[in-house]
Amino acid sequence: MTSVVLFDGVCNLCNGAINFIIDRDPGAHFRFAPLQSAQARDLLPGHPLPVDPEGNTEPDSIVLVEGGAIYQQSTAVLRIARRLRWPWSWAYGAIIFPRPWRDFVYRWIARHRYRWFGRSETCRVPTPERRARFLT
Repeated sequence: MTSVVLFDGVCNLCNGAINFIIDRDPGAHFRFAPLQSAQARDLLPGHPLPVDPEGNTEPDSIVLVEGGAIYQQSTAVLRIARRLRWPWSWAYGAIIFPRPWRDFVYRWIARHRYRWFGRSETCRVPTPERRARFLT
């Protein structure tokens, strides 16, 4: 079963996380799409994404679409980690902590991600060798 990771395509931290996942997912379990894309909207029917005053999508969470279920924030991160090669798969053990605690930390990092890591003007364009991993 292939899972889809939806991410903020203009966030440098998020783009780095996608590179991290690809490098540690040799079985190509995950595919990817920016939350700002039409593919993300198609995968998330009935789940409107937040928009700014100009009508642009304002993603504030990584989203994992897996087996018909949708996971967000810390739960998405941990479910992704469990599919990565060792030792990263062990991070899934943090699922034992209550979700409100995990999501508090996730939201704190997300709130500061542009200031700490910057943002791009446009969504990432995958390299030719990685293009097959992205939904188009």
